[in-house]
Amino acid sequence: MSEDFYRIKRLPPYVIAEVNAMRAAARAGGEDIIDLGMGNPDLPPPEHVIEKLVEVARKPSAHGYSQSKGIPGLRKAQANYYGRRFGVDVDPETEVVVTMGSKEGLASLATAITAPGDVVLAPNPSYPIHTFGFIIAGATIRAVPTTPDEAYFESLERAMAFTVPRPSILVVNYPSNPTAEAVDLAFYERLVAWAKENQVWIISDLAYSELYYDGNPTPSILQVPGAKDIAIEFTSLSKTYSMAGWRIGFAVGNKTLIAAMTRVKSYLDYGAFTPIQAAACAALNGPQDIVERNRQLYHKRRDVMVDSFGRAGWDIPSPRASMFAWAPLPPALAHLGSLEFTKQLLTHAHVAVAPGVGYGENGEGYVRIAMVENEQRLRQAARNVKKYLQSMGVNTPARGAG
Repeated sequence: MSEDFYRIKRLPPYVIAEVNAMRAAARAGGEDIIDLGMGNPDLPPPEHVIEKLVEVARKPSAHGYSQSKGIPGLRKAQANYYGRRFGVDVDPETEVVVTMGSKEGLASLATAITAPGDVVLAPNPSYPIHTFGFIIAGATIRAVPTTPDEAYFESLERAMAFTVPRPSILVVNYPSNPTAEAVDLAFYERLVAWAKENQVWIISDLAYSELYYDGNPTPSILQVPGAKDIAIEFTSLSKTYSMAGWRIGFAVGNKTLIAAMTRVKSYLDYGAFTPIQAAACAALNGPQDIVERNRQLYHKRRDVMVDSFGRAGWDIPSPRASMFAWAPLPPALAHLGSLEFTKQLLTHAHVAVAPGVGYGENGEGYVRIAMVENEQRLRQAARNVKKYLQSMGVNTPARGAG
């Protein structure tokens, strides 16, 4: 029997998995690896959220099948979040669906709305599900940049003029994973006008909505009047409340897209475990001080990382948002390429980062650094990096790192 399955053949090797295997092997060998590779929050969820999970899990009635589109209370809680955070009115019955994290939601939506041969515009570099969710569904990807400048809109115009069939979907992700770039409301206003003119659906991934710095809150595309005519937006509790493993996210927006996605999901799953959904209600409806505390903590980590790595000889642009830094390789080592540099950093500095090429060919020359270790560990990582750079003959500043 042939094992050349159609969809598997369309998926390239998962580059980041190669680095993950090296990291696991190093740890199994007793090495202390400072893991800045995966965006896995190291902070616990709020205590009242855990208490709600335990309370509901003790109820005998809580262990049956749940609702695929999410319990009504959780959809209402998400609608209330959009109201207070963005000033957007959302109907919890027809414009909200609960997902098992935004990753599953994006994949379910891709399955619902694309057919083989459809063309989808997606950023490059991008988080893998933004492209591979559609590739698995049979669509074709045409890349657009991530940087939200004039060249971005020029690339959209070229794509519409020269692609057959015409693209029908555009994926946007700001704050961006992996590049940490952010946009303002004026960008979304222009984008919505473009999408309406060209009859293109917009899928916005707003997973990092609350991890913004320097007093610049990230906007939602749904704040643009009329955006719900053509847009759907995904958010997640993973980073906002440090609930990554709980797998709770949301899609909000256009009723047609929500209905299509809800129908496909009804065939694929029975919804998240009810006690988890109840606890997610507690997160959204309860005290929000944890959100500001997490934001301040990541802000401090960002500043420590940029400063200490800079003093180690590796200049890293300071991200405006998200829990990531998008770091160009040190110029003297750029010839290694992002994958080999990542492997050497793991082997010789015991620091794990994610190779930029794992997020698309335009990620070559960069690595993604996740701020998921405490400040002391970030300073230790900088010291290790400095020793590695010196061993490679790279001139580093006279002052010590950290």
